[in-house]
Amino acid sequence: MYAVIFKAVIGDLDATYHETASQLRRRAMELYDCISFESYTQGDREISISYWRDEEQIVQWKNDQIHLKAQQMGREKWYRSYQVQVVKLIKQYGEDDQVG
Repeated sequence: MYAVIFKAVIGDLDATYHETASQLRRRAMELYDCISFESYTQGDREISISYWRDEEQIVQWKNDQIHLKAQQMGREKWYRSYQVQVVKLIKQYGEDDQVG
């Protein structure tokens, strides 16, 4: 399993941002078989973590046409800066499956 960690410093978020974020989450889950997708905001910081079965799904998601347009808007308007990390999950444990 892989995780994609997206971290950003928020810039100018508008109504289009929120609509697009909701649409992208649905597309990731329905079209690209994303296992789960979580987002959190604190102050001017945002972090999103999505989980995937393999790297090919991640590449397909990255190249989705709506996602590509959103990436451009992110660079131009929505975020002052951002970072993406793709990590391979080597271990997961805990007592509650409802956590994630």
